[in-house]
Amino acid sequence: MSAAPPDNDVLWARGIVKSHDGTPALRGISIGVREGEVLAVTGPRGSGKSTLLGCLSAQLPVDEGEVWFNSAPVHTLARAGRERLRRDRFGFVGSEPHLVPELTARENVALPLLLAGAGNKAAYTAADEWLERLDVGDCARLRPERLVQSRRQRVAVARALAPLPPVVFADDPTAPLHREAADQVMRILTSAARSHQLTLVLATHDAELVRFADRAVALVDGRLTAPVAPVPRGTTAPGANGAPAVTATRR
Repeated sequence: MSAAPPDNDVLWARGIVKSHDGTPALRGISIGVREGEVLAVTGPRGSGKSTLLGCLSAQLPVDEGEVWFNSAPVHTLARAGRERLRRDRFGFVGSEPHLVPELTARENVALPLLLAGAGNKAAYTAADEWLERLDVGDCARLRPERLVQSRRQRVAVARALAPLPPVVFADDPTAPLHREAADQVMRILTSAARSHQLTLVLATHDAELVRFADRAVALVDGRLTAPVAPVPRGTTAPGANGAPAVTATRR
């Protein structure tokens, strides 16, 4: 019988293996994510970051190993159970803003709240608030086809945050954004996570975004390597004199 995951880990995985069409993507990954933590998963393209988020978020079944959410096994769930878990407990932002084309931005953001049983007034009020926070309040009544990609991505972020799910998975969420907009979106994502005690798992190949995380790990060829030390906000990265970076502390 396997050991139970630690009580303070909202997500916990042990020895997970996943392949795509016979090509190994994850090779025995074990990792824990604490409740309320902002964790960055870094690594080059093709290193397994998206696959890891897919396994942790119940989008992908693992080939081997265990995945737990709040001390309940995810790896034993059938497809319907994984779908309910994603709908009820997780938020997700990808590198492409997959919005419902027939709905306005406001309706897209309100949709997960309505599916969870919220009333119309509460759902649309929350949608309006999050669209304003993401600086796309003026897009509320527009459909995705009338928005440029960067604005669609902000709507997608608002949709993921509006229900305040216990865990938000963000897979390269700033890919369509320029640097200033990317930093703004990351500030909103991380401040929302910390103020509402949400857990945020971020996959990125952009080293600049690691500074927003409490902790970072690196993937190379489907294996975890040495931890990455984020540079705390308000400090500078190590310079040519070789001064060491300081690992960000938990908040």
